[in-house]
Amino acid sequence: MGYSQQLSEKFGLASMIGFSCTIMITWEGILFVYQYGMYDDGPLGSIIGYLFCWIGYTLVALCLAEMNSMYPTEMAAGGQYHWVSELAPERIRRPLSYITGWLLVLAWQADLASAAYLGGTIIQGLVVLNYPSYEFHRWHGTLILYVVVIFAGIFNTVLIRFLPVAEGNVWDLFLNLGGYDSSGLSFFVGLIGPVFAFMGADGANHMSEECSNPRTTIPWALVASITINGVLGFGMLIALLYCQGDISKNLSSSTGFPFIEAFLQSLRSVPWATAWTSLLLVLLIFANVAVMAATSRTTYAFARDNGLPFSNYIGHLHERTKLPLWAIALTVVVTMLLGLINIGSWTAFNAVISLVVSAYYSSYFNAIILLVWRKLSGTAPEPGPWHLGKTTRLVVNIVALVYIVIVFIFSFFPIAIPVTLTSMNWAVVLYFGVVLIGVVLYLIRGKHFREPRMMYERP
Repeated sequence: MGYSQQLSEKFGLASMIGFSCTIMITWEGILFVYQYGMYDDGPLGSIIGYLFCWIGYTLVALCLAEMNSMYPTEMAAGGQYHWVSELAPERIRRPLSYITGWLLVLAWQADLASAAYLGGTIIQGLVVLNYPSYEFHRWHGTLILYVVVIFAGIFNTVLIRFLPVAEGNVWDLFLNLGGYDSSGLSFFVGLIGPVFAFMGADGANHMSEECSNPRTTIPWALVASITINGVLGFGMLIALLYCQGDISKNLSSSTGFPFIEAFLQSLRSVPWATAWTSLLLVLLIFANVAVMAATSRTTYAFARDNGLPFSNYIGHLHERTKLPLWAIALTVVVTMLLGLINIGSWTAFNAVISLVVSAYYSSYFNAIILLVWRKLSGTAPEPGPWHLGKTTRLVVNIVALVYIVIVFIFSFFPIAIPVTLTSMNWAVVLYFGVVLIGVVLYLIRGKHFREPRMMYERP
């Protein structure tokens, strides 16, 4: 592939499963996004929506696992944009690989910003819970976000050797509080909650250069993490729905997080509600550590292929530590800059968070649809040591694509109607805006982009 092994191998199967589970944090994440499903779906809709997303994302993870095993990713942390480069027709290979890589980098950067934002605002929520007189300011949350992301940056540099060790009335009530005329439409709009809770399954792909035997380790880590997180997340969802108390009181909680109010109603104790929320907060902070690791590796890989401005710096590996320090530093800075948006507008920052879903799913779609095209045309590469089996893999690929299209479309819908400037989901504007920026960057510097391919001849 034109690369030499530079990143040191740190992860085995057990630590990679832990890493992947920590990025996804589905059973914790389902609490953080509880309001989305409850607002548009209610308890029953939340359960059905969770199962729908679990099954759909499992199919996506199986496709990613298949492609990861298909190519020798010991030398490629690029994941989806690498696979697009391998599978796309010659005439569109370079631009499609570039745009996929651009969206993938932005998705991970936005993912880290959203995870750090959750950490900062949950701490604010706990302050409100314990000190009702506290006046909630967005800039306070941004400053706490900075503390969270700096901690993640320190863990990914100074404490990097510890990273592999650290990673390890419900059934009949359907609600439609968003104003949509159709309950079916309201259901699909409410999917954004469980979809977000399952995000990050491809994180293991981007750590492949630091993993032993990645062609089997990464696929098993993907499958194991989606299974473990799915089971635990479903258990957490059921427990929450049975113990949540007054739904309307939860949704109007002064803490900003309905799950904190649900804890308070269930435990009937501010200290106990604080203690359980703090436990989740610690897990979320360490999830930031794992997300930063995957984000920086994705950014480093794309810069190494000369896909970003100042790629000679961002794609540089520090000789002594064998770490992409410039990519890590850029990731910290980008998250801090995105955090500033929250000070000016909560709506604008929510659009950044929504970019996570649309950009991630675009990268999945591009890679999987090209694999389907290769299989239908009889030009698919030989399967790797981990595969789905000849009779089932095409079906899995096609159904996964249907799921991706559904989620992608509804990720742009507003949570409630009628739509105002503050309730509008501006993700659609942001998504196509960053795609346009990617196209402009490609026109300016695309000739310097070195699409990653197994047989690619490098200068």
